[in-house]
Amino acid sequence: MQFDDDVALDTSQVQDARGGGIGGRVALGGGGLGIVGFLIYFVLNQLGGLPAGVPLSTGDAAPGQPVSSSDLASECRTGRDANTKPDCARVAIINSIQAYWADEFARAGSTYREADTTFFRGAVNTGCGSATADVGPFYCPADQGVYVDLTFFDELKTRFGAQGGTFAEAYVLAHEYGHHVQNLLGTSDRVGRGTGPTSGSVRLELQADCYAGVWANHATTTPSASGKPLITSITQDDINRAVDVAERIGDDFIQENLGGGQVDESQFSHGTSAQREKWFLAGVNGGQPTQCDTFGARDLG
Repeated sequence: MQFDDDVALDTSQVQDARGGGIGGRVALGGGGLGIVGFLIYFVLNQLGGLPAGVPLSTGDAAPGQPVSSSDLASECRTGRDANTKPDCARVAIINSIQAYWADEFARAGSTYREADTTFFRGAVNTGCGSATADVGPFYCPADQGVYVDLTFFDELKTRFGAQGGTFAEAYVLAHEYGHHVQNLLGTSDRVGRGTGPTSGSVRLELQADCYAGVWANHATTTPSASGKPLITSITQDDINRAVDVAERIGDDFIQENLGGGQVDESQFSHGTSAQREKWFLAGVNGGQPTQCDTFGARDLG
């Protein structure tokens, strides 16, 4: 994945709250759980894992990595910075995702409302309550914000065995912004709190995966505020790395590998590994949000 060296970044879309936080846990439910939040909470607390209140990530970020919001603005100026600094790459990805959805909403005769992403470490206050890292990346519909403890990306590699990489992170971020789109469209309101292989929760998560794929399809052609795309190339290896993540955060994979070895379909809330791969690739290959109607699909894969 490469960024245009000369295109300006907009750091106003990212708030950096790293450097400490508060205790507690974000209120579960409300149509805005993160990519693995409920799964991890259920697996570790209900299937014999870590006791409640213990975060998934306890280590600090790498030396020199945490920066303040003002530092982001000074360090992340153009795509050249995104090509060399992970934080700046995340800013560029967020800029691209929001630029795509702003254009898509405009084409549909509507207006997209931007959502901030907050980077945090350990714990953070949100409109949905206080959250610790055990929730994983999540979207809060109450304040329309995306929240990411960046140590989660290390967890993907160390705990889940994912390959990782910049585009693997892009998939996670695009998925969370998929939840923002669902919130703006009112789709989240159609989902109850039930679980199971055909539940509304599963359909919501698979649709967010598909929306992430739709953005990926358009990422290299979506113009930034400067009129030029921020992202110049996405390789097949990038797509493979995103698929690798999708497979490792499926309900069945997590229950079998992180939850004691038994798969309980009645507790499915995000979809199986195969389903998550299928719907992400449906978005990548189709490139149209209308092809992400998981709620109307009889066969989720």
